[in-house]
Amino acid sequence: MAESTPTTAGTSFLPAKSWRHFVAGGLGGMCGAIVTSPFDVVKTRLQSSLFQKHASVNVVGHSGGAVVIGPPRSNILYHFVETGHILRDIYRDESPRALFKGLGPTLVGVIPARSINFFTYGNGKQIIASNFFNGEENTYVHLSAAAIAGIATGTATNPIWVVKTRLQLSSRRAEAAGSARVAGSWATIKQIMREEGVRGFYKGLSASYLGVTEGTIQWVLYEKLKRLSADAEGRGGVQEWLGMLGSAGTAKCVASLITYPHEVLRTRLRQPQVNGVVKYTGLVQTLKLVIAEEGARSLYGGLSAHLMRVVPNAAVMYSIYEGILRWGN
Repeated sequence: MAESTPTTAGTSFLPAKSWRHFVAGGLGGMCGAIVTSPFDVVKTRLQSSLFQKHASVNVVGHSGGAVVIGPPRSNILYHFVETGHILRDIYRDESPRALFKGLGPTLVGVIPARSINFFTYGNGKQIIASNFFNGEENTYVHLSAAAIAGIATGTATNPIWVVKTRLQLSSRRAEAAGSARVAGSWATIKQIMREEGVRGFYKGLSASYLGVTEGTIQWVLYEKLKRLSADAEGRGGVQEWLGMLGSAGTAKCVASLITYPHEVLRTRLRQPQVNGVVKYTGLVQTLKLVIAEEGARSLYGGLSAHLMRVVPNAAVMYSIYEGILRWGN
């Protein structure tokens, strides 16, 4: 992270070169999203009830052209294998392009989302530290800055994530479940506006606010882990970057494991209507309904694909972010 720059009387409210956080966060988020997009598609489908029936059985072989179905497997490690199978099936049944469904709105969302998040956090922690803690950063500073950044990001970008989720859930299976297929982002926007109005673009916002805890935990852990590897910093070379990559990946992994159920609830709230019926109407109602119908385990649906996406995503994103900040000094 760049060194703190306390604000002083007569200077701008924002720290010097505050724009670097905006640019660095956007570029880092863009690169990470492109690299890990296929895992994002799998995660979204595994979180959605529209694909639960397909995911509840395992194809164990073929016999005379017929598919042989076996019982679902509950082994946690097998979920990572299952993720690979789903990637293969999407590639085979829907085309390679389907692995990047929703990438357009994802990039439209990720770039401003990461820009806003890193800008608000990077500058916010400096402002909070200089005004309330004599310019010294500590855990309270990191917590406050991360929470503010999460709320600002979630509010500004929620409509984009709704469109992305709808696009990723569109496929032959979604059609079979009664959901109309749409051709692209603009068609999805018009459909949401026509069927649900402006409020439809803010579905899942309550779950996004709940997810602020993930970003807060991630930032605080990242700062702590980066300090623990401080002996490598300043030497440059591979050792320094490995420490930073490890800190970013570990922080994201721990934060995701702690807060993951909000991801599932958010996806359910953003699902399209099925036969004109909205199944999930609120955060608490969705939580109770999912547990009642599918059990508490379903709150971790898609976790393997999520981890396979977000851990390398965080490593790529933070390395680019840190690199640009240091290059700009």
